[in-house]
Amino acid sequence: MASVDKPAGSSSFVKNLLLTGIYKRRQGRIARQVTFFAIVGAISVGAWRLHTVLQGTTNVWTVAGVPAAMVVIGAWVAYRLVNMPNFADFLIAVEAEMSKVSWPTRTELIRGSVVVLMTIIILAGLLFLFDLGWTFVFKALGVQG
Repeated sequence: MASVDKPAGSSSFVKNLLLTGIYKRRQGRIARQVTFFAIVGAISVGAWRLHTVLQGTTNVWTVAGVPAAMVVIGAWVAYRLVNMPNFADFLIAVEAEMSKVSWPTRTELIRGSVVVLMTIIILAGLLFLFDLGWTFVFKALGVQG
């Protein structure tokens, strides 16, 4: 009889939060670091906003301590998140795929940007002309005042 793997639940998530090791240390380093700092940055913005909201309270521990604890706990959760096997394997695969991308040269980038900007400007002009035309038609019919 074959064994059946249990799906990872919330208990394995909590268990993984208490670990300190780094999963596949040498793989996906840049993707993990960028993801970690993005998560910590988002948490820090939230903590800063919470700090500004709590400024009116008189308890100094609430004003400074709660946002600081939020950043510290959030940083630990972000660190553990980028080292969880499923998520770390995803980030490793993302970094491997990003290394396969053929990035445009500077001149290709400038040419492509000019083409996109000119297309947007031309389409905006056409839409403006259509708008003027329909406005004229509706005013002539007396639909628009």
